[in-house]
Parts: sequence; structure tokens; C-alpha cells
Amino acid sequence: MAERHGGVVGSGCCPPMDLFRSEPMQLVQIIIPIESAHVTVSYLGELGLVQFKDLNAEKSPFQRTYAAQIKKCGEMARKLHFFKDQMLKAGLTLSFKSTTRADNNIDDLEVKLGELEAELVEINANGEKLQRSYSELAEYKLVLHKAGEFFSSALHSATAQQREMESRQTAEEIIEAPLLQEKDPSKQVKLGFLAGLVPREKSMAFERILFRATRGNAFLKQVAVEDPVIDPASGEKVEKNVFVIFYSGERAKNKILKICEAFGANRYPFSEDWEKQAQGITEVSGRLLELKTTIDAGLLHRGNLLQTIGDQFEQWNLLVKKEKSIYHTLNMLSLDVTKKCLVAEGWSPVFATKQIQEALNRAAFDSNSQVGAIFQVLHTKEAPATYFRTNKFTSAFQEIVDAYGVAKYQEANPGVYTIVTFPFLFAVMFGDWGHGICLLLASLVFIFREKKLSSQKLGDITEMTFGGRYVILMMALFSIYTGLVYNEFFSVPFELFGRSAYACRDLSCRDATTAGLIKVRETYPFGVDPVWHGTRSELPFLNSLKMKMSILLGVAQMNLGIILSYFNAKFFRNSLNIWFQFIPQMIFLNSLFGYLSLLIIVKWCTGSKADLYHVMIYMFLSPTDELGENQLFPAQKTTQLVLLLLALVSVPWMLFPKPFLLKKQHEQRHQGESYILLQSTDDSLQAEANHDTHGHEEFEFTEVFVHQLIHTIEFVLGAVSNTASYLRLWALSLAHSELSSVFYEKVLMLAWGFNNVIILAVGIIVFIFATVGVLLVMETLSAFLHALRLHWVEFQNKFYEGDGYKFCPFSFALLNDVDE
Repeated sequence: MAERHGGVVGSGCCPPMDLFRSEPMQLVQIIIPIESAHVTVSYLGELGLVQFKDLNAEKSPFQRTYAAQIKKCGEMARKLHFFKDQMLKAGLTLSFKSTTRADNNIDDLEVKLGELEAELVEINANGEKLQRSYSELAEYKLVLHKAGEFFSSALHSATAQQREMESRQTAEEIIEAPLLQEKDPSKQVKLGFLAGLVPREKSMAFERILFRATRGNAFLKQVAVEDPVIDPASGEKVEKNVFVIFYSGERAKNKILKICEAFGANRYPFSEDWEKQAQGITEVSGRLLELKTTIDAGLLHRGNLLQTIGDQFEQWNLLVKKEKSIYHTLNMLSLDVTKKCLVAEGWSPVFATKQIQEALNRAAFDSNSQVGAIFQVLHTKEAPATYFRTNKFTSAFQEIVDAYGVAKYQEANPGVYTIVTFPFLFAVMFGDWGHGICLLLASLVFIFREKKLSSQKLGDITEMTFGGRYVILMMALFSIYTGLVYNEFFSVPFELFGRSAYACRDLSCRDATTAGLIKVRETYPFGVDPVWHGTRSELPFLNSLKMKMSILLGVAQMNLGIILSYFNAKFFRNSLNIWFQFIPQMIFLNSLFGYLSLLIIVKWCTGSKADLYHVMIYMFLSPTDELGENQLFPAQKTTQLVLLLLALVSVPWMLFPKPFLLKKQHEQRHQGESYILLQSTDDSLQAEANHDTHGHEEFEFTEVFVHQLIHTIEFVLGAVSNTASYLRLWALSLAHSELSSVFYEKVLMLAWGFNNVIILAVGIIVFIFATVGVLLVMETLSAFLHALRLHWVEFQNKFYEGDGYKFCPFSFALLNDVDE
């Protein structure tokens, strides 16, 4: 959303973007005549710079003024959703660019949508009836074919049996059609029969139930239909069997009819007369042909209608969304006593005043209103919304900060520094310029295709990656830089900036992992000397380098956080926080870990072999002992005693003065007042600007003191834990380097050593998948999350409250992101 905001306000005469503090905001009141209310809100929605407040919060949605219009828009949205479902079922794609002009009048559109829905419903209903009739006739045709075969086979067997009996000269016992007639003419009973189709999966149960219900006095004959047939009831393809049931008596017939109904068996009339069967097949075939022609014509008409709807669907959908959002906003406005005006209140940036007034004047002119809207700024003690004007590059970094918490109004914004520090700390853990190039290529694909991808619906993971494309770009660039510093390209060192400064002591020196190396040239100009890779001292050397570097980076970033707390206190004119929070925190942190950082730098510069662990531990345990070989500079012992004393003094400095001074200020403010005087608007605003977190009318000293105690303990312990937390930079960098080295040596080099093309190809494939899957996906995500934690916990907790709320203006530009 921030990216879209940047696009909305980027045009026109606006002051330059300032991400360090949020935009100055104002509470505005707009009194709008009823006749121009709709147009006014519409123009403000196009501008997208006013966040309206709900002035009718006590009313239910049904009690509001424009409930009927919202219901009408909801009904239109339902019709559009119905059209969309029909188009998707028909396999049509929605057109985002229309060649024809869409209706701009919502009333005309409502009539048109109603007509189109009625026509489409009628076409669908007729189509369903025709399709059902077609399916029934298709089943009837199958019954005529399959059941006719039953009777013809029965007739053939009866004829054959009759001839056999005649040959035995037993003409008096001639059997005629044994399926249908009894032997004794005096007891002759005509057998009835039913024909139809039953789903194949139910056929076994159907047969068992028939046998039990008729006690075996029914004869069932069924045969499978080769291809699935469309069921008339459900319209789906189902595998079925054609059946014929022979029975005797009306009672048995009633039972069979109920069983057929229960099993979903479709019954069809059938004559045992061969001529009638042939005639029926001919009639059914003709009717099927006619129905097929009619159905095809109906589908063509339906397709043309849906295509017409699809050409303007997006324009209609956007118009309905706009109209609905306008009436939702109008329902948030309160009706004036005269019922001729609507009163709106909301937040807007100060720089947008002129643009809002121009929009109001244009709305009054376009709606032919005799009275224009009245715009005025209100004074309030309520905390304004927080609004940072961002662009497509800075919006993703701002979202990283906002995920932790939205900045308090005009609080120092860590997003400015996050643009640099976040990708840099990521790169410290991900340092490999080969992997960095891979990330760079991936981010460039998203950036070059951003116009196309921004208009498409992407999956959740792809959407998130696309939104952070510029973050990935910065992470890739910094990873290439730190990879050059570490001199690692897929864990392989290169002599990019000159030859190594070391060489073998003599010709007999064959193994570079021994101590037989001497310095023969100038120091390698940039990054780690390539000769360190593969030596026995590589791990101790890189461990020491990266661990100390992590502490330096951590102390620097924590100092930056404390310095930003000074700028916050200065901006909000809170001198107590400067004297009793900023200064003692700076003293405490730098007396201990600032001093440790100084020792690291001195040790690097002098090449001393002093044990810094020993120095820091005995600085607390035995501060008066002699340092001996651990002394790095003159007067170190005195310096350590002074720093230790300052660190001890800074703790009560943070803890005690502030609560007592807050209590004294409160007593002075209310001294001699038996009643609280009503403050002027300007005074209340100034008091709000200067108020502290605990500056309530009811001052609870105990609560304030406990809060300050917790804050002090948290900072003192956090100074240790947060510094240790930055060692994750060292740990993850080492893990990434070692994993990359393992994949290179144990997969790629091992496959290369076999001198076999197939093994080499398999090794390359495994190496690529391992590199992409583990190093470029899992390690990237891991380093990203750890960099996120360092910013949220170790950096932002020094100055950032993050208890504000985001500026969410009424804007048509955001409607496409909202699903109905």
C-alpha cells in the first residue's frame, strides 16, 4: 500500500520526501452540501489523501443514511460475481482492456446488469432443460438397443427349444416364449417387465435388494454400457448398466418401482414388439439430432453473450467497487441538524491542503451546487496517523519496519537506516560473490518484468518475493561486496586484486598447509589473501576476524540506536530523556563494549598478542591487578578503572533521578489548583507534544518508578545480551562458508576426480541443486530472518516505540487490492 501511496502523491507540487519523520498531519473537517456529497467523495477518493473518521460508530449498518444504496451495490456485485463464475465455467478469460466505453451511470448499469442476468439465467435454464431431455433420450436409445437384445436372444432360444421338441414329436407340449408364458393354458399368467438404467456402482446392491423384496419372484437381467453416459438429474458422466426386470403381479411391480426410485434408476417405456422397438429407435434418433442442433445454437448464443460481458467486466466491476466505497464513506459522515449538509472529519497530510481544496471546488462546480464545501482544520489532542511517502524502492524497507510496529507520529523512523544496514548485515552472513551474483540475477528478473507481474495474480510466495525485489537487489549487491572481502566465489578464492603476498619458503615446500610460507610481496590490497583458504590456520584466522568484526558492527549499530533516541527526545522537547536516559546509556554501553571495540582496533593496528577475554574478565574481577603482557597502550589500567566507575555510576543515574523529577514536575504543574482548569487549544496541543509516557493527570509514583526500574535492568542486561547476539553474524557467515566448501569439495571435486562423464554430470546436477536449494534458498531465508531479528530487537529497542497507527486514506487506487 505504501508503494501506491507514493505513486498517488508523487505528482503535483509536493515537498521532497522525508523518511526520517512521518509527514505532518492535520485533523480536517469538511462540511459538504447533500447535492454535491457523492461527487465530492468521489474526487477525494481519486486524490487518495484523506482518511475519514467514522462519525456514526454507534449506528448499525442498517440504520445509516445510505444503507439502501450499499445494498443496491451489493446486489450489483453479486450479479457481476455470477457473470464471472459463468465465464470461468465457459473457459473465457477476463479482458483488462476494453475497446468499448463502459457505462459511467450507475443507474443505467444496474438496469443493464439486471437485463443481462435475466437473459443469462433464462438461457441457462433452457439449456439445462434441453440437455436433460437430450440425456434422457440418449439413455432411452440405449435401453431400446440393449433391452431389444434381451428379447431377441430370448426369442431365439425359445425357437430353438421349440424345434427340438418338435423333432421329438411332442407337439402337445410345445413351449412358446418361456420367459413370458406358463406351461398350462388354464393357468396362463402374463409376466410384466420394467426396463431402465442403474448406476454401475449400485448394481450389485440393486440386485440383492430386488431378490429379497420379491423373495426371488423377479428375474433381473442387466448388461454394462461401454461408455459413461450423462445422467439427466446430475448432468455428470456416470457408468451405468441397462436392466430389464420381469415380475408377476401388481404388488411386486409397486415394490420394484420403489426400489428403482431409491437407487436412482431411470426407467423408460419399452415394447416387446420388434417393429415398435425399431420405430422407437428411429424416432429417438431423429429427436436427438434436433436437440443437438438446438443445444449448439443455445451454447453459441450464450458464448456470445458472455464474451460481450467479458469485454466490459473489469470496467463494470471497478465502477461498482468505487460506488460501493463512496457510499461506505458517506455512511461515515454525520448528517447536519438542517439535514442539508454532511459533516466529515479525517486525517490528511498538511502538504495536501491545497489539493483537497481544489478537489472540493471542482466537485462543487461539476455538481452545479450553489454552495461550496467548507474546509477547516481542527485542533485536537488525539494522536495523528503516521504517513511516510515512499516509492517502489523504499516501500519494501518501510514494510520491514512496519511489520514490527508502525512508528509513533513523527517518531524517528528506522526505515531510513534499514535501507543500508539490513542488506549489509544480511551480506555479512551471506558473503559469497558467486551466490550474490545468483541473487542479483533473480532480483533483476523481477525488476525488468515488474510492469507485467504487477498486473497479474501471483501466488503467496511469489507475491512476497516480488514485493521485496529491491530488498533482494540490495542484499545481492552487498553480498557481492562482502564476498569480495572474504574472497569467496562458491567457496573458491581468486587473485582478483593482485597476487598473494605469501609464497613457499623454498622449492621443497610442496604443501601450502604447512608453516613453510613467508611473505614475499606487499599485503593483498583488498579482502582476505587467497592463500589463507585451505591452510590449517584458515579457520582460527577467519573465526577471529569475523567474530571481532561482528562485535564492532553490533556496537556501532547499538550506538546509532541510542543516538536516535537523543534526536527523538530533542524533537519532542523531553530534556529528562536526554539527561537521564541518553547520556547514561551512552556512557554505560561505551564504557564496556565501546572499550572492547577500541581494544580490538588497537590490537589489529599494533599486532599485539594480548588476550582480550582476559582483559575484559579481569577488568571486573580484579581491576587493580597489573596487566602484564595484556597491556595494549599506556595508562590502560587507569583507563579501565575510570570506565568501570562510569559504568557503575550510570546505572543509578538511569534509575533514580527521572521518577523523582517527573513527580516534582507534576506537583508544580498542579500546585494550588483545587480544580483542573480548561486549557486552551494551543496549550493542550503543547502539553500533548511535551507529555511523557507517564504524564497522566493521575500520577502514580510507584508505577513510574517500577517502569523505570524495568527499563534500566532491561538496558543493562540487554547491553550484554545484545552484543552477544551480534555474534550470529560470525556464526552464520562461518556456517555458510563451510557449507559452500563442503558442496564444492565433497560433491563437485569428488565427481571430477573419477574421470567419468556420467559421474561428473551427476555431480554437477547434485551441486547445482544443493547450491540452489540449501545455499540460495534456505541460507538466504535464514540470514534474512537473523538480520530481521537484529534490527527489531537489538537496534530498534534502543529508541523505537512503534505504537502508532498507519495512515489508510480513502483511495480508489487501493480498490484493485480488495477482493469482494
